[in-house]
Amino acid sequence: MDILLIGTQEGTQVRPASVHGMLWLQTHFEDAHWEALAFNQVKLPNTDAKILSEDAKEAGLRLNCLPALSNARKF
Repeated sequence: MDILLIGTQEGTQVRPASVHGMLWLQTHFEDAHWEALAFNQVKLPNTDAKILSEDAKEAGLRLNCLPALSNARKF
């Protein structure tokens, strides 16, 4: 897996999971955002994350997309 996309209520968190994933993300984000990418601090709107994931798949990267989870009740 190269990039992990985790759905949240506020958007989609982007986590590079390999060197290839990080290098690819660096070609799509400005230098100022690279540190946030490295520390898993980037969250995108869901529509932007979908576009990013389609582009990454076309480039041959392996993605894992986890949908947003919610717990309707506490156990």
